Amino acid sequence: MKLPRLGRLEFQIMEIFWRLGACSVREVQEAFPGRGRPAYTTVQTTVYRLEEKKALRLVKTIGKAKVFQAAISRAQAQTRLIDDLLHLLGGDVKPVMARLVDSGKLTMDDVKEVEAMVREHRGRQGKEKSK
Repeated sequence: MKLPRLGRLEFQIMEIFWRLGACSVREVQEAFPGRGRPAYTTVQTTVYRLEEKKALRLVKTIGKAKVFQAAISRAQAQTRLIDDLLHLLGGDVKPVMARLVDSGKLTMDDVKEVEAMVREHRGRQGKEKSK
């Protein structure tokens, strides 16, 4: 399954589904902070678009209210977002890493964790080649 591309509001709405689980459009709209809360119809339209993109699925209808739940995980959505960013950068990860360093958001613990992930990935690649 090809993962859907999500816009900012779509990602915010998906965050609500990942946090709350199955909910109605009204519950999603009310989960936004009071200031800057999108209109009900905006949330409704966006939820229906997310359903069309197969990021959400309808689980039940209660009267006129439709209840949806996430059909993709947060990790899947993040993977698509990061892949899109890397594609925009021509596959070069250095600008991303440089930005993380410049912002102070990359810690030495993060670096050690990434090093372990790279070693593990290389180990898996070596095993696959020897098969």
